[in-house]
Amino acid sequence: MPIVTPIKICGLTRVDDALVAAEAGADFLGIVFHAPSPRAMSSAEASSLVRRIRQRTPSTKWVGVFVDAPLEQIRRVVDTVGLDGVQLHGDEAPDTVDQLVCAGLFVIKAFCVAVRADLEGLDACSPSAFLLDTYVPDRHGGTGQTFDWSIALDAAAEQRILLAGGLTPENVASAVQAAHPWGVDVSSGVEAEPGRKDRARVRAFVAAVRAAGDRNGE
Repeated sequence: MPIVTPIKICGLTRVDDALVAAEAGADFLGIVFHAPSPRAMSSAEASSLVRRIRQRTPSTKWVGVFVDAPLEQIRRVVDTVGLDGVQLHGDEAPDTVDQLVCAGLFVIKAFCVAVRADLEGLDACSPSAFLLDTYVPDRHGGTGQTFDWSIALDAAAEQRILLAGGLTPENVASAVQAAHPWGVDVSSGVEAEPGRKDRARVRAFVAAVRAAGDRNGE
């Protein structure tokens, strides 16, 4: 049976881009709520985006990306925007993860990885999935840089892993074959510029993941 690898397209800011990602077959659409990011949106902007896309593709799941935000702020944004899940991309405590999972959200806990020792924190919490991104000092994702996929392979043998960090339409099939992640996440790899997606690259990324999944399932 073919393996269907979940795909998350992150850093969306425009209706047209989100619609292309959803219609191409992305399973999760990500919105950044971290002000320093060039892809950040306000709750009001995100609410409008989610509402408009849900009218066309109601089954697509929306994930809000937060970095060390207070729990009450996360809950408020979730309720205001109507998010299905959250991605915690900072140093959030395991209790924060647990409370959001108990609230019925799909919770992704991100870890920035440079060496295998960076995986040690995975045992401290129990999110819905872990996201492994490339460690870059003072950055929280969207760097366009990859890391050693064999590290992700080790983690994927034990945990539900979303692979991120420098993925593109050109390399994502190789990444899926090398790391066997549960899912993949992309932001800068399908952009024309920060916050503005390249439609052809979005479609090519999804197609490459689906083809790699089919080969994995042979």
